[in-house]
Amino acid sequence: MKHSILRAAAFLLVLLWAAAPVFAADKPGKPKKSGKDEVVTITTPQGVIRLVLFDDTPLHKGNFLQKAKSGFYNGTTFHRVIDNFMIQGGDANTKDADPSNDGLGQPNDPTIPAELTPGHPHVYGAVAAARMGGPRGTPSSNSQFYLVENHEGTHFLDGQYTVFGQVIQGLDVIDKIAKVSKDARDRPLADVKMTMKVEKLKRKKISKLYGYKYE
Repeated sequence: MKHSILRAAAFLLVLLWAAAPVFAADKPGKPKKSGKDEVVTITTPQGVIRLVLFDDTPLHKGNFLQKAKSGFYNGTTFHRVIDNFMIQGGDANTKDADPSNDGLGQPNDPTIPAELTPGHPHVYGAVAAARMGGPRGTPSSNSQFYLVENHEGTHFLDGQYTVFGQVIQGLDVIDKIAKVSKDARDRPLADVKMTMKVEKLKRKKISKLYGYKYE
């Protein structure tokens, strides 16, 4: 029964914005190895979430970091939350005073080519890109993302949406956000606003501080 509910809810990851040009980027090569990595800190009214992004999804990683560093995400909200499934945010529309356009995005927003890299399933705390409906390989939104809240994962989405990162601290905060009061559209009644900052640290320090193990 639980899985059927999740499958029915999966359409909520589909964005309603019109088809848009694909994000222009060079074809990714072999991921660059470095002794350092960037930790993204998301601060919300419910607490702090920290995550790292995968080197083998370079288009999504680079785009997300650029937006986080530029302040794009500051003031956006988690506009769609489903308990025992996921929390979704990152739409610039959520900065305005009109809740009806939350999640719709802009008609001419670019997209990012899918990076359906093996070995990145939808586990608890996975960071993944929302996208329009369509078959496997449909490009991703260039801003909207979701964090998996189901503790057993949402593996029926594996291979369908690009998973490009992992939460390394604040899983309990994701749970708190998923349980806030919301309307019939799964939009929180009180805005769950976020701010982001990016900090570069040695990978050894990240592992020591947060218990994250690099492959």
